[in-house]
Amino acid sequence: MEKKRYAQVGIGGRARMYYKAIAKTFHETAELVAFCDTNQTRMDYANSVLEEEFGYHKVPTYGAEDFERMIEETKPDTVIVTSIDRTHHRYIIKAMEMGCDVISEKPMTVDAVKCQEIIDCIARTGKNLRVTFNYRYSPHNTAVRDLIMKDTIGDVKQVHFEWLLNTSHGADYFRRWHRDKRNSGGLLVHKATHHFDLVNFWLGTYPKTVFAFGDLKFYGRENAEERGVTKFYSRVHGQKNAQGDPFALVMEGNEQLEKIYLNAEKDDGYIRDQSVFGDNISIEDTMNVLVRYASGAQMSYSLNAYSPWEGFRVCFTGTKGRLEVEVVEAVYINAGGDAASEGVVAGTSIVVYPMFGEPYKVDFEKGVGGHGGGDSVLLNDIFGAPTDDPYKRAAGYIDGAMSILTGISANKSIATGLPVNVLDLVDIPGYRR
Repeated sequence: MEKKRYAQVGIGGRARMYYKAIAKTFHETAELVAFCDTNQTRMDYANSVLEEEFGYHKVPTYGAEDFERMIEETKPDTVIVTSIDRTHHRYIIKAMEMGCDVISEKPMTVDAVKCQEIIDCIARTGKNLRVTFNYRYSPHNTAVRDLIMKDTIGDVKQVHFEWLLNTSHGADYFRRWHRDKRNSGGLLVHKATHHFDLVNFWLGTYPKTVFAFGDLKFYGRENAEERGVTKFYSRVHGQKNAQGDPFALVMEGNEQLEKIYLNAEKDDGYIRDQSVFGDNISIEDTMNVLVRYASGAQMSYSLNAYSPWEGFRVCFTGTKGRLEVEVVEAVYINAGGDAASEGVVAGTSIVVYPMFGEPYKVDFEKGVGGHGGGDSVLLNDIFGAPTDDPYKRAAGYIDGAMSILTGISANKSIATGLPVNVLDLVDIPGYRR
């Protein structure tokens, strides 16, 4: 059996899950042929991990300026894109134009213009784009899809969805490149793409109209000053005022954080441990969104990035009853430990309330590992031997577009104070305006 060849661009915190899967679990069906990044130190560390931890061989490394040369010389079948969100479209489009399929981390991109460029490129080249929505594969989320598919609560008319990011994981978005909305699209794109995709997936529909509010209410210097804070710092490393701050990220003593970021600063100047109470934060930490779907369902959604606990509650009300889901997730810092710890479920409850009948809890197979057990199932679906999937969890470019367009529309609504018609933003083949 001929192995599929993969090159990976963007070798930061999200990259490890993919190159580990190829090197350790799926080396009989997949081959890693190259790394590409803006930072040589980061690529050198990834190569050392391949050799020392996974017993794999080093791969050639290429600077971002040599992305096209990498494809020409190493001839990958597929390019894995795990770079900063605002660069996704650039690598997706160029890889496809050079004959490669693409696997992209979520979000597919950050705004409507870039989204349209990707859609047009796919129509032009005929290449395939896979967007990695690992939450679809979490057993509890698959169980929700199963219950709705089986008409357990009838035709879903209303969804209330509350996602909470805690002061560990949630705060981390305000230390990193994500804090600049130009890089990430804000949390309504970067993070909520997961959540909006789940609703599309669960209900089998897509968003039509979006209205939203959002603001920076907790993080940022001005908010801290209003709470009486007087000691500030720009970053943690080497600054006295950071000592004792529970929001400070200390990289010293953490091997991954030191080798991926602290030791790599000399290459590109990227600072990983910025203060969450600094200036120049342009994303929101408090967001509320209303969505009307093509199916007729309506959703109220909230996202908060400074909660004492992490997880979500989602309630579906249908013509035959109500379905309530609560998931509590464990604490995690990106690249601060084992990637399999991200989104690990600490507790889950699924309860059905029939319209006329006694409520009951739903039993389902519990997942193990990252994103509620979804990561391992997703990776097998990508690199291994996937089986027929009645839930159709594999997400293509239209799924990727429809998830981010909810957040992109929400961003536009926040900026204008007006509702947004989603399909006014892009032209997607097969979808009417």
